[in-house]
Amino acid sequence: MVTSSPEPFRIAVLGTHATGKTTLLKRIEMELRGHGLTVARTGRLGKRAAAAGLPKMQHHTARSTEWIIAQGILDETHAAAQGPEVVLIDRAAHDAIAYYDAAMAFRAQTPPRLERERLLILASTQLPKYDLLLATVLDESVPVDTSHDYDAAFRRLVDNCVHRLLAGEVITHQRVTSDPDSQAHAVDVAIRRCLTEQPA
Repeated sequence: MVTSSPEPFRIAVLGTHATGKTTLLKRIEMELRGHGLTVARTGRLGKRAAAAGLPKMQHHTARSTEWIIAQGILDETHAAAQGPEVVLIDRAAHDAIAYYDAAMAFRAQTPPRLERERLLILASTQLPKYDLLLATVLDESVPVDTSHDYDAAFRRLVDNCVHRLLAGEVITHQRVTSDPDSQAHAVDVAIRRCLTEQPA
């Protein structure tokens, strides 16, 4: 008889680029492992989409958005199947929607209504799986890696789209700013919830 293992606690993050998402998840992972919990992580969706020949950043399209959401779902399912107690998701599904909205606005285009609704429904299927959703907030005073060619206006657009989307869809989340206290609080909340809400 095959028995299914308990579902892992899932923490997802979203936000515009270079706002500390990956670093935040690394801090959470280190703390969780220090408490003896097993952890799996997903990520690198943007780079993998580009490697697959899909446009990214301000060139993002409905097709690349769908690929990122679908691949993210697959990655998360695969990570959970390994039996960890916690899965850390670098870029929640709605992140791709925010990037799509920002890219369309950047190009002064209007996304086809039915196409955007379809993508939003696809992203929304993941929301019930997230036990904790963290949303980073852009702070333009924090220097970015100059080896990346970031368009400042597009970066702002993505940040606006992320937080407008979360508010408009009334999605429960925790904002995480660049302030060290905000970062430490997010890590603390993640650890406490993982430790107290583990299945028996």
